[in-house]
Amino acid sequence: MGESSPKVTVVVPTYNERDNLPRLVGQLTDLGLPDLHVLVVDDNSPDGTGDVADKLATENPDRIAVLHRTEKDGLGRAYVAGITRALDEGADIVIQMDADLSHPVEAVARMIDKLSTSDAAVVLGSRYVAGGSLAGEWGWHRKALSAWANFYVNAILRLHVKDATAGFKAWRAETLRRIDISTIRSNGYAFQVEMNYRTVKQGLRIDEIPIRFEERAEGVSKMSLAVQLESALMPWKLLFGRKLG
Repeated sequence: MGESSPKVTVVVPTYNERDNLPRLVGQLTDLGLPDLHVLVVDDNSPDGTGDVADKLATENPDRIAVLHRTEKDGLGRAYVAGITRALDEGADIVIQMDADLSHPVEAVARMIDKLSTSDAAVVLGSRYVAGGSLAGEWGWHRKALSAWANFYVNAILRLHVKDATAGFKAWRAETLRRIDISTIRSNGYAFQVEMNYRTVKQGLRIDEIPIRFEERAEGVSKMSLAVQLESALMPWKLLFGRKLG
């Protein structure tokens, strides 16, 4: 990526995250990383998250930007919109990150360093490699479901990734272009799996670094039954060329 610091854009989709967003943006800017930018993608949050994001952008226009979308049509669509804009604006590295403070900000620098010092096409913040862990607040049933989802995906798609459903990722810009991010139509965990699958199919390498995944700080989970069903079907759709459903 050259000797100069890469342009890094952290894409943060939001829906009703007005309490968490200022904390996350503050933690990211406090990292002191050169040429790090934050792009908030807000899906017309009824709690005023978009207004909070605009205020943050006004206070730091060189580092913070906001993309307002008029409807809530899924995490995948929000990420495609945000990543596409980040690439159009010259990002060298694009980071996917949740707004709920479940992803540790301190890992961002480690992810960037791993991309800069290896041939990895994408680096995942992984709960399931050595040194990684889940939030202590998670009950056994939730931990079992998460572990089963990863086993299920890998059994079907052979991704050879410990945390196939991870949503905390650092991508090389050229990887995102090679997997043709704009054509991905899935949502939720299925979106994460499809991105990984396309990367592996391109013969590119996925690397993982350990993180501790925390319980969201404020608000409620956006995981719906429809998203869970899509996630269950997606590996089979990918395996058989999306002919199912």
